[in-house]
Amino acid sequence: MKKKEIKDARVCDAIAKAAYNGSVEFVTEIARANPELVWTRDVAIKVFKNAIKGREPKVFSLIHGLHDKEALANSVESRTTILHAAAELASQDVRNLIPGEALQMQRDLQWFKEVETLVPYVAEYEDRGKRNPRDLFTEEHKDLLNYGEKWMKETANSCTIVGTLIVTIMFTVAFTVPGGNDQNTGFPLLSNKILFKIFMISDAISLFSSTTSVLMFLGILTSRYAEVDFLKSLPNKLVVGLSTLFLSIATMMIAFSAALSIMFHGQLWMVVPVILLACVPVTLFMWMQFPPLFQMIMSTYGPSIFDRKVKNWLYVTND
Repeated sequence: MKKKEIKDARVCDAIAKAAYNGSVEFVTEIARANPELVWTRDVAIKVFKNAIKGREPKVFSLIHGLHDKEALANSVESRTTILHAAAELASQDVRNLIPGEALQMQRDLQWFKEVETLVPYVAEYEDRGKRNPRDLFTEEHKDLLNYGEKWMKETANSCTIVGTLIVTIMFTVAFTVPGGNDQNTGFPLLSNKILFKIFMISDAISLFSSTTSVLMFLGILTSRYAEVDFLKSLPNKLVVGLSTLFLSIATMMIAFSAALSIMFHGQLWMVVPVILLACVPVTLFMWMQFPPLFQMIMSTYGPSIFDRKVKNWLYVTND
């Protein structure tokens, strides 16, 4: 096809739309088919800007497989750069794919930081509104920052109440051990029993983990809630807080089951159903809190969504 035929066929628009939707195969195959006519600088910039706007890391990572990626990344079009595109707030449809405003804020920060590593020469470049990318990011994410702060505080408040209750209960239980104490020595009468040791160890773990959880959530409540805090600081505290809270609930149920087994030794018809019921709160907590917790763990500690080791792919042909 000639240049005019390609323009009339709106091939460039199709590539840009595919980049926004994350169709890596479409972008690469069309570009390989005719790189001289299709993969011009203007089209390439538009592709990567659309990939940023659609938050499609696989398409954006293709830039690392181009020999002129620095020139493309630092290009200026209509007084904006790809870093300005990364500073813009993602569309509602894109944000809805990520649960919670705090995680949405974290993902946008990850995108901004990733693009920023490619454009050291235009980080302070101002657009038509006299805004550099950092100023634009702050302006665009002002509301999301407030929503993320509200989401974090509500989660921390709720979990702090639960953690405080567990601390109070487990601290009290430690001094009211099953079986009672020896009147002469003060030592527990059942200290040599395996179930008693399980009870005490579970009680101690539950007490320490719930205390840690409360401290983490207090750290969230007293945070300054700056933009950069949503990248590592706040997610770290939330992950530790939720993980230790789950551990405290699980060990509390183990301590309860061990105490019950001591009190009703040999009466399995009573002990087994109660132990099974004790698993219900643990299961409920996992069902409600594990998906956002897992998402935050992967987003904070998991492998990067970007691939900086992409090899040269533009002139690769298929036999």
